Amino acid sequence: MLKQGILFVVISLSQANRSFKPLVSSPLGQYQGSVLTNSFGQSIFSFRGIRYAEAPVKELRFKPPVPIKKHNGIFKADEDSPACPQITKDPISEDCLFLNVYTTRLPTGNDNPKRPVIIAIHPGGFIGGTGRSNWSGPKYLMNQDIVLVTFNYRLGILGFLSTGDKEVPGNNGLRDQVEAIKWVKQNIECFGGDSNSITLFGASDAGGSVSLHLVSPLTKGLFHKAIVSSTSTMGQFPLGSNQMDLVKKLAKILECPELNTNYIVRCLKEKSAVELVQSVNKYHEFGNFAGLLWKPVIEEDFGQERFLTDHPTNLVLERKFHKVPVISGIVSYEYANWAVETIRNHTLLKLLDEQWEKYAPIIFGFERYTERSKVISKELRSFYFGDHKLNNDNLPELIEIFGDSLSGFPVDRVVKLLAQKSSQSTFYYQFSYKGTYSHYSLPNSNKAGEYGPVHQDDLIYLFYISALFPEIVITDPEFRIVQKITTMWANFARDGKPITKTCGRLDYAEWEAFNSNTQKYMDIGNVQKMRQRLNFERYAKWGEIFPLSSYEDRENISY
Repeated sequence: MLKQGILFVVISLSQANRSFKPLVSSPLGQYQGSVLTNSFGQSIFSFRGIRYAEAPVKELRFKPPVPIKKHNGIFKADEDSPACPQITKDPISEDCLFLNVYTTRLPTGNDNPKRPVIIAIHPGGFIGGTGRSNWSGPKYLMNQDIVLVTFNYRLGILGFLSTGDKEVPGNNGLRDQVEAIKWVKQNIECFGGDSNSITLFGASDAGGSVSLHLVSPLTKGLFHKAIVSSTSTMGQFPLGSNQMDLVKKLAKILECPELNTNYIVRCLKEKSAVELVQSVNKYHEFGNFAGLLWKPVIEEDFGQERFLTDHPTNLVLERKFHKVPVISGIVSYEYANWAVETIRNHTLLKLLDEQWEKYAPIIFGFERYTERSKVISKELRSFYFGDHKLNNDNLPELIEIFGDSLSGFPVDRVVKLLAQKSSQSTFYYQFSYKGTYSHYSLPNSNKAGEYGPVHQDDLIYLFYISALFPEIVITDPEFRIVQKITTMWANFARDGKPITKTCGRLDYAEWEAFNSNTQKYMDIGNVQKMRQRLNFERYAKWGEIFPLSSYEDRENISY
């Protein structure tokens, strides 16, 4: 009877907590949220669907975000907003510039916990993804004493269209990110966060976004630490000053006049968001692979506040970047699933084998349609495959080149550049733990396939991705990995170091900062262990093919 009574009390308290509606007052007005729970059943005060910029619709389409004004009354922030327009099963709306704030302790009177803040930028190849709680659920990270912020930003054509002139200079999706970070800087202390301890975190293309914030003049002083996972913009990826080739193709697809950029943009503003989003299906170049289409550009000066003024590699070489502590790393089988799918599709494999010089730049993310791109393609094929025809036996090498090109080399380069040029510590890692679930799953299942962990599998232990995977509960063997990686990320957000000497749950391993002499990195697997020279020979080859001097003049490179 006593046990039943205790259970009844616990359930009653839980139900009471869920019915509680936390209220926060900020400089922009009052927000009323809801209560969720973390892995231990502790209350998370959740404020979802907070508008951080005006709706980017009608005349504001293709324009920089407009800061939100103060509102009257109480803003209901108790449910997710729609995602930004994309191809997805989630609800979408062009009115999508909203963020979510999660905290386990709110200020009371003069007592403000001022906890470190992690702003998580969602991945999705700049054409998909969302900060919604079914994709970036707070349950695991909020086991730690932090404040978590997730948000939406404009994607694809709506966020990254660039005509290379004053009509649409580009990078509006990244400007949305800046506006969200500004909102956090100005308001987060009202939610129990520390505005002077903000960490930017992104994986996949969002890691690329974080690497751009490191060099953007628009984010100076807005954040204090950075986590760059699974790629950066400092590898072989070319960045131009416009995307007029894509703009003209888009104009033809949507039957817009090509007289000049003004006419094109006016026509595109008359199209529905759905029409714009669905046009991406016309860009496939290798099976369902279209490469990284709508993406950041180096902005020319038309009198606007420029987000990106030069190639990020040049800016770091010139020490024109924000010197903050950085964590950067990869998972051990990045994009192995893409390699497997290519091998299994005999038509694609034959196409890649016979037209390697055409498709290698598209798939592996380097310059196209130049004599140099042909040389690069030949050199990479020889290095990974020798003189052999591509066949099923080449799966290990195909896994390597997919992972090295899209994640490994770009991360290795940013780590080594920052280690040389920054006054702050850079921590390097490889995530090698393979759990039950994976983004590369067995047929008709969400259970992990033969290879792993693959791209974004580390996120399974940081966020409860309820859209794809079951919850990891405290009795699951994977929960110790949840606790390890969330502890390291929270330690870093607080102290600028991922492992402190007092943290026994982290195998007592010391995570040393990377330096060019020892080249140490942390292997995060069943146990943590410091290792050296991650994939050294392969990344050295990419560095030889793409020397630092090659970034000085990139304007005439097609992509």
